[in-house]
Amino acid sequence: MIRLPRLSPILFEALRKNPVLTVDTRRVRADSTNEEKYLRRLLWYLLGGTRGGPNRAEIIKALQKRPCNANQLAETLRVDYKTVQHHIRILEENGLVSLANKGSYGAVLFLTSKMEEALPILDEIWSRIGTRKISETAKE
Repeated sequence: MIRLPRLSPILFEALRKNPVLTVDTRRVRADSTNEEKYLRRLLWYLLGGTRGGPNRAEIIKALQKRPCNANQLAETLRVDYKTVQHHIRILEENGLVSLANKGSYGAVLFLTSKMEEALPILDEIWSRIGTRKISETAKE
């Protein structure tokens, strides 16, 4: 068993009684590295590799400032409501945004903790794609 420095007595007792709770830190670091790679690829695909990527990036940026519903996003981004709904569905399926009171009218959108951790990756992608549309860059 690995000795951890200065654990609280309650945590030490819980780990002593239940050794399943102990974690191999090398494996955790490897898993987090793999998860970061996966998340980076996912964001590049969703934001930089598709026609709707800039719109999705705009939605995430807007939600980063404050949570809002699909109608508010459509007004803010000056995009059709159905377009916003489509992009929200894709972002939700990939675990980047979540809806409070899903299915109710005016459900508020929030960034997931996974997306909040990936905001530096979003900033990197944003600096490369900006607000330009992907189809415009293909013509250059």
